Amino acid sequence: MIILPSPQQLRYLVTLAELGHFGRAASACSVTQSTLSAGLIALERQLDAALLERGPSKRPIFTPLGLQVVERARAALVALEAVAQTAHAARAPLCGPLRLGVIPTIGPYLLPRLMPALAAAFPRLKLWLREEQTERLLEGLEAGRLDVLLLALPCDCGRAETLPIAHDAFWAALPPGHRLAEQAVVPVEALAAEQLLLLEDGHCLRLQAQQACGLPFSRGHGFAATSLHTLVQMVAGGLGATLLPGLAIDGGVLAGADLRLRPLSADGAVPPGRTIALAWRPKSPRAAELRGLAPTIAAALKLV
Repeated sequence: MIILPSPQQLRYLVTLAELGHFGRAASACSVTQSTLSAGLIALERQLDAALLERGPSKRPIFTPLGLQVVERARAALVALEAVAQTAHAARAPLCGPLRLGVIPTIGPYLLPRLMPALAAAFPRLKLWLREEQTERLLEGLEAGRLDVLLLALPCDCGRAETLPIAHDAFWAALPPGHRLAEQAVVPVEALAAEQLLLLEDGHCLRLQAQQACGLPFSRGHGFAATSLHTLVQMVAGGLGATLLPGLAIDGGVLAGADLRLRPLSADGAVPPGRTIALAWRPKSPRAAELRGLAPTIAAALKLV
């Protein structure tokens, strides 16, 4: 009979692989470093295999087999958690802890009004938040560190299931005196000749704006903004024009900046924009209750 590893041993292993440090891994698992080390040694003995190299390095070095076991352990922990979540969801939907990941171009502008709405609608829900760029959030979702994501489409969501919630239209943001500011509505093709500023690599909003409008974006003489607030200041300083999502405008991204906002027109009934959506792991046992978040989120999305 094969003696199976315990969930705690697998958690020690996966946490050590993710944090790359014995002390931080022990702290994350709420145990002493000696307890974590003893648990890993016991795991190696049970498996009769070396998972870590023993040497002078203070950082953990995994053997090739150890790396394979880490991936298996990560998947096993996700599956074990799904067992508990299935029973929990059947008892009381949307209560207890929920780990929500949100992208930076949504979080600051939606969460101030979404959090009170969620607390009122689901008083037994304990929400943990993580703000990261889309790629990192999807990695966390796949690894089981996050339960659900609030992101923007289109994006490469891998195997994640998505639920579109609302369309978030883009607006042209122009410095005072710009020639296009005299128009009530700016045709997308009129922006083709403009110096369009953008966020730095890694922000999905950059690609979404480019795809929605079919426009070539430049880096503005080598500069790229790290946030929408920085982007607004660059436009206010006369460095170029940009596209802003309605959610951010309604959420106060302009913050007193002297800009001119104009809606966009393009072929088709729907103006250029992005889609706010939820995402979760495929076949998640909590899929039904996660869909229950959508009405509350939609109500909080007061888009201009």
